[in-house]
Amino acid sequence: MEVHGLDVIGDAERKGTPRTLFWPWFGANVSILGLSYGSFALGFGISFWQALAAGVIGIVFSFLLCGFVAVAGKRGSAPTMVLSRAAYGVRGNRLPSVVSWMLTVGWETVLTALATMATATVLDRLGWGGGTGTKVVALIVVGALVVVGGVMGFDLIMRLQTVITVVTGVLTVVYIGLVADHIHWSTVSAVPSGSAQEFIGALVFMMTGFGLGWVNAAADYSRYLPRDSSGRGVVGWTTFGASVAPLLLLVFGLLLAGSSTTLNTAIAADPIGALTTILPTWFLIPFAAVAVLGLVGGAVLDIYSSGLALLAAGLRVPRYLAALLDGVLMIAGSIYIVFLTDDFLGQFIGFLTTLGVPVAAWCGVMLADLALRRRDYDEADLFRPRGRYGDVEPLPLVLTLAATAIGWGLVTNTAAGWLEWQGYLLGPLGLGGKDGSWAYANLGVLAALALGFLGTLALGRGRVRTQEAGPPSRPLDVREVPGA
Repeated sequence: MEVHGLDVIGDAERKGTPRTLFWPWFGANVSILGLSYGSFALGFGISFWQALAAGVIGIVFSFLLCGFVAVAGKRGSAPTMVLSRAAYGVRGNRLPSVVSWMLTVGWETVLTALATMATATVLDRLGWGGGTGTKVVALIVVGALVVVGGVMGFDLIMRLQTVITVVTGVLTVVYIGLVADHIHWSTVSAVPSGSAQEFIGALVFMMTGFGLGWVNAAADYSRYLPRDSSGRGVVGWTTFGASVAPLLLLVFGLLLAGSSTTLNTAIAADPIGALTTILPTWFLIPFAAVAVLGLVGGAVLDIYSSGLALLAAGLRVPRYLAALLDGVLMIAGSIYIVFLTDDFLGQFIGFLTTLGVPVAAWCGVMLADLALRRRDYDEADLFRPRGRYGDVEPLPLVLTLAATAIGWGLVTNTAAGWLEWQGYLLGPLGLGGKDGSWAYANLGVLAALALGFLGTLALGRGRVRTQEAGPPSRPLDVREVPGA
């Protein structure tokens, strides 16, 4: 079991090369869910080529942001939500830490619920039962895998992700070969094109569904790399490892969804299980394995990072207890999704866009702050409210809150009734209101990212220079680190 929590990783324990980042990022994103994103993208009313362009740009750009944030890990040796204390202050950083925790807990819950529903669907097709009892057993097994991985920590996760990468990679190729005859290019190419607003909406959805869902955890694994590791290597291997599988899966998912209206509709209700309907019976068990392992790979990284975010938010317990607490919440949320709700896609999109706005604002602040720095972080002062990074920094907090308020005013989601209050700026800004052509473009995510980045870049330079001008602080006492 990993003993580290928020504490800094010592030089003696730092190992590997940037190339080793390929395994956790590929393993976390080689999920069969990537195929379903083809259906999600076409759901915005755009053509195959528009969806492909939106997917490529959205996936690569958003994971490139993860690569840049990952550089902070090797420069600071601490988790992502500790490193952003340099921008927000030690206690001021609790606000983005809480948002980060909510996002990662939400993602691990969604992935666990999807793995449960996929298992039940496969067993139902095999005639072994797919009712409530089957779902309960599936949820227990999947939940146990995720919780054990999150509690045990870094070393087990790295080994687990290597296995998941190999197994799911091979079985996914087999799946593609088995269902390739269901692709009808004439039908796919006949899907009509959508408007520029619909294209932007799909692009933003891809960003929030992929890289923007990981930026708040991007440095959690690079912090174990030696300090002299190549920054370009960290960016490159993080981006490549995270992007390559989703890009390939998206292309095939677009071809499948565009070839069958029936399949496209079914995916909205059961994104993984619907993909079994075109499989031969003999491959259902291997499909269940690849679906569950791929989703577990992502959920394990989420529960690990959600535990760290919870500690960064101020909870004073050991890391493994924080991960265990998140596991309990994950199971409760999965029960709601699996047994109590029928509209998965509408709630899912609402969840992504709502939390995607403040996370995008935080990402903009974090990236600009990192770009302004010429020296590595003073790791000890990341834990001291009276250190160089301060207690509560007003500027980044005000920027984040303002960017979030503007961002929420520019996004809508009618499928989730609890989000009807959003979109309040679409009318005043002349964008057609909540029923206009810009209503579903989700401009708020892009606006929050840009405002956080440009505002910090323009106004934060003096603060960073003052921080870097001070002498090195005294060594960190482990008692100064909560949960260590």
